[in-house]
Amino acid sequence: MKRITVKKGEIIQRKGDLNTKRYSVKSGLLRSYSIDEKGKEHIFLFAPEDWMIADSNSFGEPADLFIDALEDSELIVLDKSAGSVNQTDKLLKRLAVLQKRVIMLMSSNAIERYEHFVETYPDIVQRVPQKMIASYLGITPEALSKLKKERFTSK
Repeated sequence: MKRITVKKGEIIQRKGDLNTKRYSVKSGLLRSYSIDEKGKEHIFLFAPEDWMIADSNSFGEPADLFIDALEDSELIVLDKSAGSVNQTDKLLKRLAVLQKRVIMLMSSNAIERYEHFVETYPDIVQRVPQKMIASYLGITPEALSKLKKERFTSK
């Protein structure tokens, strides 16, 4: 277990990397994402303070996801083979959020997905660009702008 500091924009994991690590965010903001064959980014997860982020590949298998810093961040780096109760709790939180997200992507409309995003990540809505939120929700930035306008004019 060691502490590292990463700068905004720094990529700490690339698709294909072997023997990837788990990162516990002490301060700052990370994201994991994939890039499809057309070069489009698909955000998988945001990790603000007190969250953990990792690729769920098996130890020694190539990573499927990129992980980068959206803000200057302080992290605790953990080997995947090591674990603790506190880290397990963070990992379970991450899995619960991902499970709910997958179910919502399959069954919810964009407004419901946006409201869930705001509930899940209340502290980062103003910290990330709208195009990243749209990517996470699986919609275009234009659709997100329209959705937000409709949401706020209907309240």
